[in-house]
Amino acid sequence: MQNKVKENPMNENLDKSQSREEHFIVLHNDEVNTFDYVIETLVKVCEHNSVQAEQCAHIVHFKGKCEVKKGTYEYLKPKKDELINKGLNATIE
Repeated sequence: MQNKVKENPMNENLDKSQSREEHFIVLHNDEVNTFDYVIETLVKVCEHNSVQAEQCAHIVHFKGKCEVKKGTYEYLKPKKDELINKGLNATIE
């Protein structure tokens, strides 16, 4: 007797819809980087203006984390990786 595995066609749609879901890059506080460096990095990597970057830096400092960029996972992944490569602590949620 041969086992047959049925493929669920809904899985394919689920995978595609997950890739279009909105996610956030969350920047986490650290004790290493200066405000100026964080602001400069957010301007370069996340395309923030200086006021937005400064506000995010203050939120991270006082609350421990801040959502700094919104988009699909595919859009955010390279930006998150660049933030990490520049020494910041970032995740995608």
